[in-house]
Amino acid sequence: WPDLVWSHFSRSRWDDFDGRVAAAAAAGISGIGLYAQAYGRMLEAGRSARDLGRVLDDHGVVLAEIETMTGWWATSGPAFEPGRQIEAWAFELADEIGVRYLQAIGSYDCPLDQAVEGFVGLCDRAAEHGLLVGIEWLPFTNIMTAADAQAIVEAADRPNGGYCADIWHHVRGANDWDMIRGLDGRKIFAIQMSDGSLTPTLDDYKADCLASRVPPGDGEFDCVGWLRTLAEMGVTAPLSLEVCSPALWEMPAAEAARRSADGMRRVLAQLDV
Repeated sequence: WPDLVWSHFSRSRWDDFDGRVAAAAAAGISGIGLYAQAYGRMLEAGRSARDLGRVLDDHGVVLAEIETMTGWWATSGPAFEPGRQIEAWAFELADEIGVRYLQAIGSYDCPLDQAVEGFVGLCDRAAEHGLLVGIEWLPFTNIMTAADAQAIVEAADRPNGGYCADIWHHVRGANDWDMIRGLDGRKIFAIQMSDGSLTPTLDDYKADCLASRVPPGDGEFDCVGWLRTLAEMGVTAPLSLEVCSPALWEMPAAEAARRSADGMRRVLAQLDV
């Protein structure tokens, strides 16, 4: 905090890596996020983690976060192998380039105690590569709220296991400030920032969150209040700009990055902490 990260999903998941890095640097953004499957596709195309590291170094940008860990709860079955493949890609990048944070999501298709053990395993494996792990609560999964994530994180009790706090899923989800304040601020490892209307644009929640976001400060969310609350809780995570918007995806990458970063900086300028 207040370093900025440009989330992978602020661009199309098929967007060019090199152009993404250059655009982030031009906008004064310190780091980018990467979708693990996008790295898998780059490997198939003949690129390597070392190659990506050179691009990042050339622009003074870091790889700050990797999404999205799934199947971490599985011990067998169809979710297990894909989940472990995603982990392998993430760990390869962490070992070669250095990465701060992994993001995990639900749903988990098992009893809660198995999900807890699965999260313990993911955190322990990630710790071997110097990685923090955060669960993002998503209202379209069975980790719907901050309290649902808290039940897993606290039961797992791992020093590198915590949360991703996304303002979109707070406002459009439970919108419960006491639930947020009930989290250990030291365990909020990622903050995802965007903005939007208080009422949904699309009827389907998931479709809306992937299409209707705008840069921080350009919508109706209380971005200043959100960040002030997190600051008061002692959160120090960087601010990840996750502005999922086809309108921004269609813009040149440099323009999309600049708009999101400038919006975030205007919000930060209003903080009184």
